[in-house]
Amino acid sequence: MDSKAQLISHLKESIRLTPEEESLVCDSYSEIKLKKKEVLLFAGEVSSHMRFIAKGCLRAYHMDEEAKEHIVQFGIEGWWVNDLYSYLTRTPAKQFVQALEPSVVLQIHRDTLNDLYNKVPAIERFYRLKFENAYVALQDRTINSMSKTAEERYLEFRTKYRSIEQRVPQYMVASYLGITPEFLSALRKKR
Repeated sequence: MDSKAQLISHLKESIRLTPEEESLVCDSYSEIKLKKKEVLLFAGEVSSHMRFIAKGCLRAYHMDEEAKEHIVQFGIEGWWVNDLYSYLTRTPAKQFVQALEPSVVLQIHRDTLNDLYNKVPAIERFYRLKFENAYVALQDRTINSMSKTAEERYLEFRTKYRSIEQRVPQYMVASYLGITPEFLSALRKKR
């Protein structure tokens, strides 16, 4: 299945589209091919696109003042990746978005998406649902990081994201969980 067919299939899990609307949607997205380690969005740039992962694995991460990476999000096929705060507020991104393996991303510019909302109203509903889900996931992650132990967070990560754990280096999983790679290694040995 080509990348635009994947996008249409993904959209149709939540909304209905006529064949004409499908064509409008496909024409509105552009395909970006990324090499392993290639950066799609740099911190400091304003994120002006919504991005769907058709193939590959990406990460969104923040670098602190000591140049330490803090992984905010992983994304694989069928997921969306972005610095959503930058996109919504039109302010410089605080995150980098980088391919962890060769990847294909479909992206749509904010202005094109706003035009598409008028032409295909179901798309606006789709993105409203995506934004709601993103907020719920962020709040859940924030509360979990404050209330659960590192071991509980790791076990939940393994349960929810088994396919990601097998695709990314252990030190990145540790960064995502907010623990050291050594501590993660000790947790994994206990299991």
